[in-house]
Amino acid sequence: MKTNGINRSPLFYVGDKYKLIKEIKTHFPTTIEKFVEPFVGGGSVFLNVGAKEFILNDIDSYVIALHKYLCDQSGKSEVFFDNIFNIIDEYGLSCSYHKDIVPDELKKQYPKTYFAKFNKDAFIKLRTDYNQSDRSDFSILYILLIYGFNRMLRFNGNNNYNLPVGNVDFNKNVYDALTKYFELVKIKHPKWCNEDFRAFLNEISWQENDFVYLDPPYLITFSEYNKFWNNDTEEDLLLCLDRLNDKNVKFAISNVTHYKGKTNKTFLSWAEKYNCYPIKSNYISYHDNTIKQFNEVLITNY
Repeated sequence: MKTNGINRSPLFYVGDKYKLIKEIKTHFPTTIEKFVEPFVGGGSVFLNVGAKEFILNDIDSYVIALHKYLCDQSGKSEVFFDNIFNIIDEYGLSCSYHKDIVPDELKKQYPKTYFAKFNKDAFIKLRTDYNQSDRSDFSILYILLIYGFNRMLRFNGNNNYNLPVGNVDFNKNVYDALTKYFELVKIKHPKWCNEDFRAFLNEISWQENDFVYLDPPYLITFSEYNKFWNNDTEEDLLLCLDRLNDKNVKFAISNVTHYKGKTNKTFLSWAEKYNCYPIKSNYISYHDNTIKQFNEVLITNY
């Protein structure tokens, strides 16, 4: 999927930079040898950046597993899509990319949530089968992501996928995003890592024109993927960036400085020694889908 010249990740990751990458990229270096992302998430940034080498990391093992799975499928996309559509048909999920099978009466009764109403039972069956399986079939996990609430990945204390059905299905946007992803990863050949950001950054051999982009969890906002982030991890990250600066490694980091009356004083104080660019942003809360006004910035050391 490519809109206004921007490629969208097929993971549709919550908090990704799909809507902001065009603006953020204007501040990136013009020449990048090695593009490094410690918090890659859905991958919307690397999909829209040119570099000779891509080293991408995330602490979420399921996110990295899905990326690796999709990369493996890039050379056999027809088989991939056949498998995906067979599973969708087997469970009786709607697939608006192929055909609209949701009854008109359901659309009239639930004009804003008819996909969720139609797919609920089939989704629960798929979710149950996945949780009772050995989890080796990542096509099922990908389908759960596509049909799940807000297209998120969430697991409970027993390591079971536990999101409810979402009001979405497999549509043309999903197909287009997958097709473009397959095309791009065959060119970019990304290297995937699943480590804590501190270990990940410490293992890289830095060279001239390498560039690090970071979109870490935001200390003063709430979302599923930043619940384990705290002042200590924030300070460790900033220390890592100072060390990169000492090595003349270029970096850019996105962060939120003000949110709902909160201020990230630690980050603001640290950022004073670097360059700060305000970023126009519309943050949508996954709790109620309302737009929350907050201040997002991009900090660079070049």
